[in-house]
Amino acid sequence: MNSSQIYVIAGAGLVSVGLFAWVVRRHLVRRMMGVNILSTGVFMVLIGGARQVEGGPDGVPQAMVLTGIVVAVSATALGLALIQRIYDQRGERSVEERGPM
Repeated sequence: MNSSQIYVIAGAGLVSVGLFAWVVRRHLVRRMMGVNILSTGVFMVLIGGARQVEGGPDGVPQAMVLTGIVVAVSATALGLALIQRIYDQRGERSVEERGPM
């Protein structure tokens, strides 16, 4: 087993954990953390796939991961701001408390 396969396996594990947290958890901040773990797993799978190319690493997946990190940070900041706004207006931090809109 080489290092790129370890990256892919670890990334798949992180995707699984992040997807589980996103689906099962009801607290909005924990759901946001699940999405971040899921995106980190996707980045690791892309990095592991880039290292398997013959003749050196492929630059396109690395550029995609770098762009994805920037987008993920921005999306996390937006999501946390929306969660704070929901809490300020409704006093709710979980999906269960929300009820019908």
